[in-house]
Parts: sequence; structure tokens; C-alpha cells
Amino acid sequence: MPTPPTPARPRPSPAARRKPAPARPGRFQAFTSTLWWLFGVGLVALVLYVAAVNANFLNLFGRMPNLHSLENPKSELASEIYSADGVLLGKYFRENRTPIEYQDLPQNVIDALIATEDVRFEQHSGIDPKSIMRAVKGLGRAGGGSTLSQQVAKVLFRTREDLNDGTLNGSGKLGLLITKTKEWLLAIRLERNYTKREILRMYFNTVDFGSNAFGINTAAKTFFNKSPKQLTTPEAATLVGIVNAPSRFSPALHPVRSKRRRNWVLRQMSKYGYLPAAELRQDTTKAIVLHYSVESPVQGLAPYFRTEVAKYLQAWARDTDHDLYADGLKIYTTLDSRMQAYAEKSVAEHLALQQKWFSAQWKGQLPWRDENGRVIPGFLEASMRRTQRYKSLVERYEGNKDSVRYYLNHKIPMTVFSWQGEQQVMMSPMDSLAYYKRYLRAGFLAVNPLNGYIKAWVGGPNYKFFKYDHVKQGKRQPGSTFKPIVYTAAIDQGYSPCYPRPDVPTTFPAVAGRPAYTPHNFEGSFSGRTFTLRQALARSMNSITAWLVSKLGPETVVAYAKRLGISSPVEAVPAVGFGSSDCSIYELVGAYGTFVNKGVWTQPIMVTRIEDKNGNELRRFVAQTKEALSEETAYVMTNMLQASTTEPGGTSTILHTGFKFNTTIGAKTGTTSNYSDAWFMGLTPNLVCGMWVGGEDRSIHFRTGAYGQGARLALPLYGLFMQKVYRDKSLDIDTGPFPLPSKPLTIQLDCSQYRGPATQQDSIPYEQRLQQPKANVLDDKDI
Repeated sequence: MPTPPTPARPRPSPAARRKPAPARPGRFQAFTSTLWWLFGVGLVALVLYVAAVNANFLNLFGRMPNLHSLENPKSELASEIYSADGVLLGKYFRENRTPIEYQDLPQNVIDALIATEDVRFEQHSGIDPKSIMRAVKGLGRAGGGSTLSQQVAKVLFRTREDLNDGTLNGSGKLGLLITKTKEWLLAIRLERNYTKREILRMYFNTVDFGSNAFGINTAAKTFFNKSPKQLTTPEAATLVGIVNAPSRFSPALHPVRSKRRRNWVLRQMSKYGYLPAAELRQDTTKAIVLHYSVESPVQGLAPYFRTEVAKYLQAWARDTDHDLYADGLKIYTTLDSRMQAYAEKSVAEHLALQQKWFSAQWKGQLPWRDENGRVIPGFLEASMRRTQRYKSLVERYEGNKDSVRYYLNHKIPMTVFSWQGEQQVMMSPMDSLAYYKRYLRAGFLAVNPLNGYIKAWVGGPNYKFFKYDHVKQGKRQPGSTFKPIVYTAAIDQGYSPCYPRPDVPTTFPAVAGRPAYTPHNFEGSFSGRTFTLRQALARSMNSITAWLVSKLGPETVVAYAKRLGISSPVEAVPAVGFGSSDCSIYELVGAYGTFVNKGVWTQPIMVTRIEDKNGNELRRFVAQTKEALSEETAYVMTNMLQASTTEPGGTSTILHTGFKFNTTIGAKTGTTSNYSDAWFMGLTPNLVCGMWVGGEDRSIHFRTGAYGQGARLALPLYGLFMQKVYRDKSLDIDTGPFPLPSKPLTIQLDCSQYRGPATQQDSIPYEQRLQQPKANVLDDKDI
């Protein structure tokens, strides 16, 4: 059968032929799939990147804080030091920061910050995408890309310092991306662990305002001398405006720029509804009125004392893993702010007057003289070689003497101290050295001998210009203020205060190459009259002190000095009784306190307790004590020292006759050879004061005893101080008498039967006798 023919296909119409062919199936789907694939890869890569940063994979990205650090973020807090009467004396800090609680933050400061730095702070969870996009587009002038939480993370965890230690970290864009990632992660963690209020508190406690002011508390005080709650809205806006760039917008450094920045902050506050338009118009016209004062360790009360406290606490801080300058400790001291203020004022009054006389006496002359009164050649050059400035110049110019000499004699603008106020002058370093060498120095210490509490401490004329502390750091020959130690040994060895002894020479024979030594009295002669030991100490007679040393032996005197707390080396030589070995005011006050405290030596102490930033007590301090003398010996010595103020011819009678004190006071003056050192010790039943006045170098001193001995150059300082102390009825100062021992006395104190007939010399007041010409006698140690 034939195969039927295949039917022909119908030909498409012209319209059908013109219709476009359909797209190849899968092209769009493939493009979309590629996008999704790339997105997925990117997402996975982002997750892996974030995970790698968080885990510091292969140490490529640097460390991240652990959970403990996150829950206990630590910023440097200034430690505060307080007086015994609750006055803030100062702070120890690298970053001057005092924390504030949220409830103490004023609303205008919070509003200014949020309107300026993070307007969506309440809505986001640590990262604000809108702010990030704005920053990326370059519109950051209206607000940066970092949220407040990110800024807190940046400062608290030092993301750009401490956490910037990975292999890929650096200053380039990759390093910046890694750092930003860490800040984002930490911001999210902070938001999870803390409330918004807590984050705001952290921010205001950590942010840098410049001028060494960290945190709003310190900033308000530094720029406006106010607490944060006292800030007006324009002042709050000024401070918030600073944080973006402290050096650029500081009102102290750039007042015009700072005002423009403040007004921009105010406009932001108005824009977001925090400030009414009427107030905006009013506030933007106001001037910025500063009360600017950068807090520093040299300001405030007791800078010498605070410096010594810091030295003392460094060892404790190391042993207990604390940081005195960053842990926000509260240090409570023994100091009384009222007594300290009186001491500082008295030192200033006294030294200003003495300096006037000293400058007049050496006007037009060089005061650095040898024992024969001749100018010491090369004195300034030798002094300069001991300074840090000289050593730095030698190092800088590799020992080139011409360069060093040029800069030492090149005049530059500088601020110098004067008793009329700071002076702006043109001086070379050599000029400055010569200028300051002419200034008298002083040290003053007041201690409660019953518990060792230091009540006042002045280490020099002005801490800003004279850093050297003459209370504990400085050690000089104590002169006759050392004599009571000799008399203490004598009383303990059986001598009575009424023991009679003629005023005749005592010669120590030559020993081991040392020449024979015959101490002379202040007047340069010997009367031959008989005096009791009580009278001899009151008059500070060298002849009878020398006789006691010869009878007791220098070794015995040294042993008693050690019992009474003199820790400096004391040489067992015939001159030991006249204070030939250097010691400090701190040591001598402790020794005299033993007399008042019934024979118990009590080490002067500065600190009573330390608390951490949360008020937990970390350490309580108690003075070291030891039984040094019997109660009877100690009481006899206080009685003998009273004779200095009451006995005719006593060296300190001016306290009653001149200063008109009608209280019980024991006293002792002291002067060293050539009047290099003037000392005075004053005792009342609950306050022992020690002071020294002299030049920085032993070769700088007054020419005569009329100005340079202890009763004239040191004693008046005590009088000025006690006048102020006695007038302040809020101070608990015992006016006497000294308390008796617990057992009846066995030593006779009434020496009236030993008084010899009055002589013409006795009738002359002691202060006038000091002005009489003194014989040119070598080895004269004291009055």
C-alpha cells in the first residue's frame, strides 16, 4: 500500500513572522541567583570576619576585652586626699577625673550631649545605621557616625591603644576598619549589659575635655569653678562643644571658636526640642565667662605634705596591686586644715620679713661666703653642675662646653618667685640660680605627741618654685636643739635638774689625730658662776653641756639619740652635744614628743586610713611606738624645757614677754656655727612644733647673731603660728600644765636654793644680750 503523503505545515502569517522570539529561559534567574550567591557569600564573610575579630583569629586583629572587663570597665580615677577635718587637700592623678553619679547630672548637660552627639541614643542598641551612612556620605558635620555607646567603648577599653596589637592593625584603612568593628561590637555588648542611664554616666565620667580635665565633674570645676548641677545651659553647651575636639574648641585657648561651637550646640538643642526658641535667642548672645583654673599638684593646702604622703604610699600600692594615680582611692590623713593654713601663712609672713632684712644686709654683695667671710670662688658654677638642667645640656650637646655655656648664660623669658608675687623677667639659667640662692628657706612641722598625728607640715617657701622639702628630706645640724638629749641622759644617769655646776671651760683632749677641743659660750667667755642644770639648759650654756658630755661620754649621748628616734647617723664625738650631726625636723619633733608623751616615743604619722572608690576600707594606719624613757624622766625634761620660757635669762622668754602667751610652753632654740642654721622647738601638752630657717647652702646666712640665731630667725615663726592657733577656739589646744606622771616624783624640781646673786649681766634681757658683740671664738656651736 502506498504511504500517504505528509501534510504540509501551514506557513506563518506576516504578523506572526514579525513577533520577537522569547528570551532564553534561565538568564534572569541566573543573574538573580548570582546576586543572592554573592550576598550569601558576603554575609558569611561578614559573619566570619566579625567572629574572627571577636576571637582575634591567629592574633590578626588584636585582643578583645573579656566578660569580666566588660562587666567591670575601668577608667583612671583621681585619688583624693583629705584632712582629718574632712577638707579635700588635693588629688593624685595622671588623668584628673572624679566620678559623678547619674542623679547628679543636670538635664541641660544630658540634653546638650544627646542633641549634639547621638540624637537617636534612646532608640538604637549601640549602632545607629543612619549616623553611619551620614558619616560615610561625608555629612558628619551634623553628627558623627559613632554613637555615645561606641565613644564610651573607645575610651573605656582604649580600642585604639590597648586593643590595637594585632598583626593586621595599623594606621591604614584596614586598621581603622578593624578598630571600628571592635567599637561596634563593644557598643552592642555595653547596651546589653548596661542601661542607657549607666552608659550616659560612663560617658560623662570618661570623656576628655582638655586642660587635664577628664569627666564632667572636673571640667565644670576647671572651666567654671562650679559643680555640674550649677552649670547654666550656655555653660553646659560650652562643655559639650569641647568634647568633639578639646584642643580646637577650648574656651580658654580659642574663645571665639568656642563660642561659635557653643551656639551650634544650642541650635541643635533647639532643633530637637530641648531648648525653646526664645531661650535660644537669649543664650546665643551671652558671652562665655570663665573661671579657668587647671588643677595641679602644686595648688591647694599642704603640697609638701601631699608629696611626702605619695612617696609613703607608693610601697603600699605596689605591695597591694593598687595604682595611687588611677584607682580613685580616698586617703584620710592626720593633717588639720586649719592648722595647716595657719602654718603656711605664718611661714610666709615670717620669711617675707626675714628676707627683707637678709637682702638689705647683703645688698650689692655675694652672700655665699666661707668660714672667714670670703666669697667662695666658682660657687655658682659648682652649684649649676649639680642641677638637672646642666646634666641635660651636657647630654644634649654631647659635652660641648661652649654650647653648654652659651645656653646657661642665654637670657629667656621666665616666671620667678618673689614675696610680692610672681614676676615675669628675662633671665639666663645662671641668673636664675643666683637669684634663688639668695632666698631664705624654712621647714615647719606640728605634731600631736600623744598619737603621732601630724597636724601641719610646711616644707619650704613655695612648692611651685622650691620643691625641696626641709621637714623630712632636708637634714642640717640641729645646734642646741640637740642639747635636751644630753640632759635626758644626765637625768637618767642620776643627775638632778638642781645639780650645781660652775660655768668654767671643759677641754676634750686630742684623740687619734683630732685636736683638743674647748667649747665656748655664746658670749665667748666663762663667768665662773655656778648654775643648776635647769638654769644651764634654759640659758643654753655650752660650758655645762660640754661637761655633761665629758662625764656621760659621747657614746651615751648617741645611744639616747637613737632611743629618742633620731635615725640619721650621729657621730660619737665631743661636739655631739651641740648638734654636730645632721638630722631632720621630722626626727627632732618625734624626739621631743617623747618628753610630752610620758616617755613613749611615737613616730609621727601622716595617714589614718585608705578606702577604695566604693568606700571599702583597705588599710588603717597606727603610729609605731616604743618605751624610750621613764615617765619621771620625761616629765622632768618638759619641766626643764619650760625654764627656757620662764627662767631669767632663758632663751625663749620672749614668748611670754613679747608674744604675751600665758600658757604652759616648753622651748629650745638652736643655732649652728656662722648662723647657718636657726632652729626652734616648742612644746605644749598636745602639740610639739619644730622649725628650721636658713639658706639653701650652709655658706649662705646672716652675718651676725642679731639676725641669724635661733631666737631671732626661728622662734618668731612659732610665735606667729601659736597666736593664730590660740585665737581659733575650734581647735582643741591644751594650754597646760603638762600632766604629772602616774607615780609621785622622786626628783627635786624646785631649785630656788641654787640661785646665785643676780649680776648686771643677768639683768639684761636675753634678746638684748644677743646683740652684744661676740668674741671671735672658734668651735662655738650655739648660744
